[in-house]
Amino acid sequence: MQHRSDVEAADALRQAYQQIRSEIGKVIIGQDEVVKFVLVSIFSNGHCLLVGVPGLAKTLLVQTVARVLDLDFKRIQFTPDLMPSDIIGSEILGEDRNFKFIPGPVFSNIILADEINRTPPKTQAALLEAMQEKSVTAAGVTHKLAQPFFVLATQNPIEQEGTYPLPEAQLDRFMFNITLNYPTFQEELQVVKNTTSTIQTDINKVLNASQITYFQQLVRNIPVTDHVMEYAVKLVSKTRPNGEFASAQINRLLTWGAGPRASQFLILGAKCHAVINGKYSPDIEDIQAIAKPILSHRIVRSYHAETEGLSAGDIIEQLF
Repeated sequence: MQHRSDVEAADALRQAYQQIRSEIGKVIIGQDEVVKFVLVSIFSNGHCLLVGVPGLAKTLLVQTVARVLDLDFKRIQFTPDLMPSDIIGSEILGEDRNFKFIPGPVFSNIILADEINRTPPKTQAALLEAMQEKSVTAAGVTHKLAQPFFVLATQNPIEQEGTYPLPEAQLDRFMFNITLNYPTFQEELQVVKNTTSTIQTDINKVLNASQITYFQQLVRNIPVTDHVMEYAVKLVSKTRPNGEFASAQINRLLTWGAGPRASQFLILGAKCHAVINGKYSPDIEDIQAIAKPILSHRIVRSYHAETEGLSAGDIIEQLF
């Protein structure tokens, strides 16, 4: 049973979430699911990968989230000639003849890694330690990053020319893989009205860094029943071809399944999803609500699935 203070804290998180959604909604029209998953990721202390065509306000969304949460924000444009030191920083020789470390843009609360798949794997790997360990190592010295630390990476699904596919180890670091779709006619109409006039939108700050860190800890403290925990782990196990829970259909449609990190993210994300929806413990519906963007980039479709036109989302639906 939770303490009364935990219940009050959960209620405070739900109210803060609703306020944040309201403030972001002043700038970002539509994209409700995307905003929800980004915020769940932040409160679960995870990272997001956004996939969408250019011009869908990915950068604006991250900037707006940073403003509402009163966090430092840096944007790194990934290009083929970007070097690891351009991300984490480098040592330079000072006037006193001693080397000193000059921090790179990764030393911020929110990092927008724009078009992350345009840079070679060596540079992509520079983010790996930062995303996993929340620290970077330069010249043998480890430097801690500010908390909270959140990477939101974007990649363009159309332009394959000059891109480097993200390695599985890097993809696995992202809690969510979120696909942005085109706005509806009415949403696009509203976007055009808002962005082609001189109207200025005032954004109110809702939380700060220490409050976000507190809520991240709160999410971890949310209790989970055994049957929900078992459902999440079994759901992930079902994606593994020739595993003990894999069906004949999965053996045919997938060549690779999700690892244990998917199970961890399912539980953490479900805890947060439950709280923002007024519950004090997650149920199976919460697991299912967040399963697609958590599992979709962790499974590899077989030749059969591709020829039948089945997306990763279609296959995950079958697992439910």
